[in-house]
Amino acid sequence: MADRRDLDFTYSLIDRIFRLSLGEMADFSGAKYDGDFSLTLEEAQRRKHEYIREQIGIAPGRRVLDLGCGWGPLLNYVRGQGATGVGVTLSSAQAKACCRNGLDVHLRNALQVTTSDFGPFDAVASLGAFEHFCSPDEAAAGRQDEIYRNLFANIAGLLPPGGRLYLQTMVFGRNMIPREQITIDAPRESDAWYLALMGAQFPGSFLPYGSEQVVAAAEPHLRLVERTSGRLDYIETIKQWRKRFAEPSPRKTLVKLQLLPHYLTSKDFRLAFTSGVSANSVCFERELMDHFRLVFEKPA
Repeated sequence: MADRRDLDFTYSLIDRIFRLSLGEMADFSGAKYDGDFSLTLEEAQRRKHEYIREQIGIAPGRRVLDLGCGWGPLLNYVRGQGATGVGVTLSSAQAKACCRNGLDVHLRNALQVTTSDFGPFDAVASLGAFEHFCSPDEAAAGRQDEIYRNLFANIAGLLPPGGRLYLQTMVFGRNMIPREQITIDAPRESDAWYLALMGAQFPGSFLPYGSEQVVAAAEPHLRLVERTSGRLDYIETIKQWRKRFAEPSPRKTLVKLQLLPHYLTSKDFRLAFTSGVSANSVCFERELMDHFRLVFEKPA
């Protein structure tokens, strides 16, 4: 899986820009418009949280685990519902930001959460973290299914019979090209180039091949309850994020100046953050990638 260094590269280096653009508890996963793009970004993110509440049962007295919790937007919602939320992340900046906001978040590998460390949970959620659970090298070695099966087995061990998991993840889409064709040396704006740029922005991370691979890996331990594509909603979410990131402010300018040494000394940083294009949006538009909301239940 992506290690702490990988996730710090993606999330911690520009942590303050995320929070200044999207709010202190930045919600950096796809919102739920359900095709109603008249909604504000905040309304669509709230709709997503309410959907998760309905699907996995977030209510007073319930314990909810957020695997890969980011800056804690779902945990904050869980807290507002009178439930107890616990989160894990491998981004040091995200963990610090969550703790500053009074959230119970731990710098921990999501694949290694156990009841002996945290106790049992009534429900589990993971939004946008599944993409990081298998690395390109692990996928090339044929370990992707094994990693996913072990993850779902571990999650099932945290849940009671009837307990539910909400999983929101990107996957490779129906137009995905062969992996060996992906290279940053491909012609600019080609499918291969955009996918390589995605890899540069999210080092150590590799997507599952469609929701079918995810569901099959979960089946021995968790049964699928609901599956919906959020691809079009994610395109709109990215559009709104880009507007927020582009809004100027003196504080963001100062942060960007502080990142100048990274820009000057790191080719990887320049490639990942200064390409001037939204690789993930293009990959969704071309259906090189898709996005799914999956609800699972542990059989009674």
